[in-house]
Amino acid sequence: MHLRSSLQFWARVAVRIFILLAVAFLSMLAAIRLTIHGREVKVPDVTKLRAGDAQQRLEVLGLGIRIEDRVYSPQARDIVIRQSPKPGESVRTGQRVHVVISLGTQALPIPDLVGKTERAARIGLLEAGMQLGRVSSAHLEGQDPDSVLQQDPPSSAKSTHSPRMDLLVSQGSAEAAYVMPDLIGLVPVDAQRRLNGAGLVLGKFISVSAPPERRGSVVGQSVPRGSRVVSGTVVDVQIGG
Repeated sequence: MHLRSSLQFWARVAVRIFILLAVAFLSMLAAIRLTIHGREVKVPDVTKLRAGDAQQRLEVLGLGIRIEDRVYSPQARDIVIRQSPKPGESVRTGQRVHVVISLGTQALPIPDLVGKTERAARIGLLEAGMQLGRVSSAHLEGQDPDSVLQQDPPSSAKSTHSPRMDLLVSQGSAEAAYVMPDLIGLVPVDAQRRLNGAGLVLGKFISVSAPPERRGSVVGQSVPRGSRVVSGTVVDVQIGG
């Protein structure tokens, strides 16, 4: 009886210890989850606020501020005009919100860069106190390569509050491409006519041995038929002899 009572006692002790450990483990998980989620806040909208007011609003939520750039804009001086992360996004406390601050309005005269080379356009922008924005390029028939085709903002606007200008630069005329014709079986004169019609140049006629029925006609070509070729490609032709 004494042994049985002892076993029952230790069994009750073990159950109680297990319950206490389980409660402690669950409490720890809850605390970790609360800690993780407690570090997250939603980013407020600080645009249209002065930089100092934006900083104070962010600090209340445990966030910092980083001024990424200052640009001229229609907004008053020292006003936040852009922010990242965007308003409403969830971030952890301690993270910085990157902002762009207005320098106020400054009407910059817009230089006319159309027709200039890209290098000359860059110099013109520096002289006008502007910055180069995005540079795009395109093939256009009849346009000199490396010349400015369009600019944004255009010179017709006379002045702008934006310090950046985007340019479209010509890459010249697109290189004409053709499909290599099949010359096999043609006589030399017809082979030359077909090459000329495709914008290609006849290289050399090369005589090679061939069966009697194929003598005097094309039996091979240096560029396989169906290949992509550009204008002026030289093609050698093998003639059966």
